[in-house]
Amino acid sequence: MRDVLSAVVGKTVRQVARLRGGGSALPGLVIEKLDPGFLGRVLGRLPYGVVAVSGTNGKTTTTKMVVELLEARGLRVFTNRTGSNFSRGVVAAAIQESDARGRLDADIAVLELDEAHAMYFIDRVPPRFTLLLNVLRDQLDRFGEIDTTAKLLQRIADATTEGLVVNREDRLIAAIGELTRARAGDRVDVREFGLSNALLATFPSDDDFHLSAEPGVTVETGEEPRDVRPAADVMLLEIGDHEARFGIDGEEHRTTLKLEGLYNTFNAAAALALVRQILEAGPLASGGGAARAAATNAELIEALAQIRPAFGRGEQLVLDGEPLELVLVKNPAGFRLGLASFAADGVAAMIGINDQYADGRDMSWLWDVDFTSLSAAGVDTVAGTRAWDMALRLEHDDVAVGHVEEDLRRALSAFRERTVGRPRRIYCTYTAMLELRRALADLTDVEDVW
Repeated sequence: MRDVLSAVVGKTVRQVARLRGGGSALPGLVIEKLDPGFLGRVLGRLPYGVVAVSGTNGKTTTTKMVVELLEARGLRVFTNRTGSNFSRGVVAAAIQESDARGRLDADIAVLELDEAHAMYFIDRVPPRFTLLLNVLRDQLDRFGEIDTTAKLLQRIADATTEGLVVNREDRLIAAIGELTRARAGDRVDVREFGLSNALLATFPSDDDFHLSAEPGVTVETGEEPRDVRPAADVMLLEIGDHEARFGIDGEEHRTTLKLEGLYNTFNAAAALALVRQILEAGPLASGGGAARAAATNAELIEALAQIRPAFGRGEQLVLDGEPLELVLVKNPAGFRLGLASFAADGVAAMIGINDQYADGRDMSWLWDVDFTSLSAAGVDTVAGTRAWDMALRLEHDDVAVGHVEEDLRRALSAFRERTVGRPRRIYCTYTAMLELRRALADLTDVEDVW
């Protein structure tokens, strides 16, 4: 009866919120207050349990990949498709997709969780499997130090009941894996995803940016030298233009990819490692007879080749008959890889930088990014609440800036008029990306969610 009442109230609030023009997470906020146990009861019935994906960057795209890989194996997946990764966003998604009895038509839940707000979630719903991606200097105004972020992720790992996948190339994340092995023993299966030695410089960790002379230079920590390390469960061995080579179980698999951006290719290795772990484990003993999904590595690679980017993460739109790419940037490593992923020649560029809560208030990290790859073509427009900070940063790298306009909608309109007949690309922080997508939805086809 409680599930029925909560579902009715939540769905009613959602309809009212939509009529008023927003509030996608409002139903979750209301139900969290009225029925704190709703989410635990709903997700606790799923045969394959709950999967958590967390870390500083890459959560949305990686969650999308995990969902689509599992769906390709015939599993019904519940997820927070809007990318709202606070607990109330997950509750709102559960209300939206549940029936009138408060039941989800799903075998498994795969949820993107904010590092801090995951604490509320894991107290109510311990994840069966967890994937931890990275710890970067993103939103330090929220957490103070990256060690604080790592401690929050360790708590998610401690709450995980069966399987943990960690990024072995991130020192703090790898340490979480080791500590979990020591604490949980055989109870939790800890696996790793990683890079070949040849790719280490392409994907710098936080240590590479802040503890060494230059990105890609290994920090001397007394750990085992990277060139003699054993292979991770899934390794990204080589990258090309929309293609990659992965190492799995001693076998190499080369595939084309529809994903955009170098960082998403590394995220793909993370998704593959997690999905392999889930499928090998199968449904819970109390799973109500749910079918066991299985897949060969080749089948997973084939499914991976069909996955497209999540919204705003290398997303490709069409505006005035020309391609427009949206590239989300949140920290030095992400911006650096975004610049390395897309050729600047022949493309009109715009940069939108906001400093709202979801972006992080401290924009000093822009000075850790090398923008010289933009110097030849320049940047047509810089926009957002921190547009002048961005313009100053570009000036120091001798990147010409055509126009500065703080208002994103006015900036987009003028950028469009000046660049008719040319491909366009916009690098933007999170809230700038959301506002630009809303503006673009009035001009072209834009997906609501991934």
